[in-house]
Amino acid sequence: MVKVKKCSFCGYDIPIGRGLMFVRRDGTIFNFCTNKCRKAMLKYKKNPRKTRWTTFYGKE
Repeated sequence: MVKVKKCSFCGYDIPIGRGLMFVRRDGTIFNFCTNKCRKAMLKYKKNPRKTRWTTFYGKE
């Protein structure tokens, strides 16, 4: 059974064969569903808890 991955930024499911995987130099793996999520986290350094369109919005 193939495991469905979650987006590291927004928390939505990533369909099999889609999305982006980013690996930092320290070995941390990030999975992103879209380029929008990748840019928000890595380029603009946004907090998913303060971004309305994520599933983590408002959670503490």
